[in-house]
Amino acid sequence: MSDGGSMTTSDKRDVSGKKIVIKIGGSTLGEGDSTVPDIVDLWKQGAKPVVVHGGGKVISDWVTKQGIQPEFIKGLRRTDSATLEVAVAVLAGLVNSQLVAEFQAAGANAIGISGVSGGLLQAEVLDPDLGYVGKIVKANARPVEAITESGGIPVIAPTALHLYPAESSEDRILNVNADTSAGHVAKAVRADFLVFQTDVEGVLDARRRLIPRMTRSQAMDLIAGGIAAGGMIPKIEACADAVSVVGSGHIIDGRRAGALLACVQGEDIGTRII
Repeated sequence: MSDGGSMTTSDKRDVSGKKIVIKIGGSTLGEGDSTVPDIVDLWKQGAKPVVVHGGGKVISDWVTKQGIQPEFIKGLRRTDSATLEVAVAVLAGLVNSQLVAEFQAAGANAIGISGVSGGLLQAEVLDPDLGYVGKIVKANARPVEAITESGGIPVIAPTALHLYPAESSEDRILNVNADTSAGHVAKAVRADFLVFQTDVEGVLDARRRLIPRMTRSQAMDLIAGGIAAGGMIPKIEACADAVSVVGSGHIIDGRRAGALLACVQGEDIGTRII
């Protein structure tokens, strides 16, 4: 680092060959957001980025358009057959294709797949009361590695194969949490980095101050103590679960231009879980 704190070219960490799993929001990225250019930059430097996207807000919009009343149980969307059809169409179709198009427009070779593709993510029903919501029990790295080894960027929609349908006519796809999916993908490919792009600074303590670094056990204590809540819980859990295999887990503010590049280059940004 130079005296001014900025990173010079000679300071840059060599990311060639590094596997970087990045979870990003599913809706169209906001104006000024640098996530796509940052990922393309890493790809051009020889890194192997893997993108997992969400899409909860877009699903809610489309569910409402179809006249379906959203229902949540303990913060999780109840997914009946009709809602599942909308969720799969939105995630694996609309949102995934939009993101792939953004990467292609930025000069990258992006390939859209879902967790169903090649048996990438395999799940069982999490809770019968929630319907077609899955708990991931297995992940297969091969579909992702086939794309990265051929020089592409996998863009993954969070769906999963339903391993144990009650009857042959039952849906063979389950809706799964995107944060959890990113953690399982990172473990499967043995990623060097797992990075969650969020709309907050990182993980905050009880006094709302940023926690720059914490261990797996400290992370789980935050959840047990009720300090971490809402959408931060699956991100922390995914990092804590993955760091036994993954180099490091990071929760950063994706609204900051260049945040992803800074994180991968080792700058103190957001929260690092080790």
